[in-house]
Amino acid sequence: MQKNTVFVTGGAGFIGSALIRHLIENTDAKVVNIDKLTYAGNLQSLESVAANPRYVFSHTDICDRAALDALFAEHRPRGVLHLAAESHVDRSITGPAAFIETNIVGTYTLLEAARQY
Repeated sequence: MQKNTVFVTGGAGFIGSALIRHLIENTDAKVVNIDKLTYAGNLQSLESVAANPRYVFSHTDICDRAALDALFAEHRPRGVLHLAAESHVDRSITGPAAFIETNIVGTYTLLEAARQY
């Protein structure tokens, strides 16, 4: 187990992938990328770090408490950088349920999993 493991939720998004590339290239942290891979997720933006042994991708929905609990137990992170969010304004108007599910329920589920851990 690496002592400086961090979780990044939404790591396949624009900001998340930039953060992960920075962490892998400029620190000794192990990074676990937790992403559901919705419309904004793009794993191609992480190709430069994908083979790094300190990078792990988990195709996980942050609303899935059992999956989050398993990730916490397996990787034992020191921190969580929560960037997963539905943020496209037009999509929030035509499909608000996804925003409520990810941004509210998902954040709550992640916080509860972290708090229990």
